[in-house]
Amino acid sequence: MEGDLNVLCREECEGFGIHAKSLSVEGDLNVLCREAPPACLSGTGGRAVQMSGSVWAGQDVTPPEVEAALRDLLKERHARSEAYVPARVLNLVVIADREWRGEIQNRLEQVGRYHASRTILCSVEAGRRSIDARATMEGECASGPTDISVLHEQVVLDIGPRHLMHLETIVDPLVVTDLPTLVWSPHGHPEAVDALLGIAQVVLIDSVNEPDPAAAIARARELIQRAYVVDLAWLRSTPWRERVASTFDPDQWREELDRISSVTVKHRVDSRSAGLLLLGWLATRLGWRPAPMPGLDGALCGVARGRRQDVGLRLEPVEDMSAPGLAGIAIETASGMSISLDRGAGGLAARRRMPSGRDSGWTVMGASRGEPGILGEGIRQALLRDKVYAPALAAAESFVC
Repeated sequence: MEGDLNVLCREECEGFGIHAKSLSVEGDLNVLCREAPPACLSGTGGRAVQMSGSVWAGQDVTPPEVEAALRDLLKERHARSEAYVPARVLNLVVIADREWRGEIQNRLEQVGRYHASRTILCSVEAGRRSIDARATMEGECASGPTDISVLHEQVVLDIGPRHLMHLETIVDPLVVTDLPTLVWSPHGHPEAVDALLGIAQVVLIDSVNEPDPAAAIARARELIQRAYVVDLAWLRSTPWRERVASTFDPDQWREELDRISSVTVKHRVDSRSAGLLLLGWLATRLGWRPAPMPGLDGALCGVARGRRQDVGLRLEPVEDMSAPGLAGIAIETASGMSISLDRGAGGLAARRRMPSGRDSGWTVMGASRGEPGILGEGIRQALLRDKVYAPALAAAESFVC
């Protein structure tokens, strides 16, 4: 059935021509403006979705010229049909190295329904001095006379390192005014992020990308003073935090929270920051006083001062993990109870040992959203406010100071 559907979609798409015209503008700049042929995709529930888009491209352009091209594309859409409506929720500015641009675009395409209204991808190419641009406007074709087609816009700017220090002057004319702006720089370039903090309200980071956890946490603490920060390393711990909290939620287990005597967190080798954030969350929620955790045989070990007794803490790296983030957590209490959660096929493998020695185990299904889901949640979180991350980050910094 799926193969027949794909054939049907291809047949429906055939016959759509490409209308193109070359425009000459000031400075002998050649600009291509065209309507792209509709593309057929498989929508939710196996429904065939027909997409239609418009494309503009130019070489050696200025930001006002790109902004004017976006307005022209929207005018053309409205002239064609009043069903086309531009999405107006969120601006997303991405700074990525030129050689990894395709990977970043693929990741953005997989975020599901959490696409930004207007995405501005700044592709950094060594040695480049001029700016080339490509703008696309795409939306689902309206199928009925009363339907609307929500348009999403993407602008790809080919820029050089020389542009990063003054990136605000390039991006500012292109963002939709009165919308929140989210900045994401997955390949570093902190100078570009700093340059955009005058127009951006939210910064998307991934603390595990920084090899030094102390530097990653310090950078996040610096950014949080100037903007709202969404950390993908923090979002990856969401199912772990939810399951730990739900384990102690029943009345008969709540008293055990004050009896916690040790916590061991396992993480991928490059994801120590995620483990520190999880320990920071426990410390802030349970009133522990964090202290520095020195290294010992590749792990971090330390003690936090709890309300009733000291709590032994340990972070252990795990070598054979394919995805970034956490591998497991084990919590023991002074009464002899212990719980553990470990990453496994299909979810988290949970185990509880009672003071009597009786063991029970189960699987928490669907705990992982995958990396596309994590990125999509990061974009969604730009419109929300998590009041727990900042205190957890401050506690995590105390563990590495």
